[in-house]
Amino acid sequence: MKGFIRSLIAIFQFFTILPLGENIEFDEYTRRFYLIPLVGYFTGCMAALVSMLFPTPELSAAACVAVIMILYGFNHFDGLLDLGDGLMAHGSREKRIKALTDQNIGAGGVAAGMLVILLTYAGLLSVASIPAAIIAAEVTAKYSQVLFLTFGKPLREGIFSYTHSFSKRWFPVASILICLPVLLLPISPLGFAGILAALIVSFAGLSLLSNRLFGGVNGDVAGASNEITRLLVIIALALAV
Repeated sequence: MKGFIRSLIAIFQFFTILPLGENIEFDEYTRRFYLIPLVGYFTGCMAALVSMLFPTPELSAAACVAVIMILYGFNHFDGLLDLGDGLMAHGSREKRIKALTDQNIGAGGVAAGMLVILLTYAGLLSVASIPAAIIAAEVTAKYSQVLFLTFGKPLREGIFSYTHSFSKRWFPVASILICLPVLLLPISPLGFAGILAALIVSFAGLSLLSNRLFGGVNGDVAGASNEITRLLVIIALALAV
């Protein structure tokens, strides 16, 4: 039980800006990264609670996006920007990888970030329930990262490849059990079908794209998957209304 708690704290320390005391060894996170969706419950619930403080859907949607970005310390968003640069780079695979891993942000990254934020905001304005949508989207986005960490082909040695080395085939199964309470949210059967479709499209599409253009997956791609999956889930729920 002590090991489980330490892993949970390590996961929240890695993914969020929460002040949780002394840093726990990184290996505590890697050994049980199937617990990642629990972070999605927290960030989703925090965003949902804040959204209910505002009188208009516009302010509620904007608050949701702001709370989530801040809680993550913009880390996943940074991965999205890097992915945008990598996708827009021209030339050889090496040039694309350089753009993906470069610290500087180019036009491709700025465009990707703007599009995802604008579409996420617009999607939240169109869903039946902003609180339910943001919780479902956050948990699903975190599950997508479990899939990448388990099945993704590491691009090079680094944090992603190290975490991947601890993966076990049963991690996604354990992780999806953690996601099951999402079924209690006030979402229609069509909406849940849309969530599943969004997850599949995000994971399969981004995996194929990354393997083809970069030769594998790194932390930036895994981080971007969080932003892209959240967006696709929200769009799916908006279309299911």
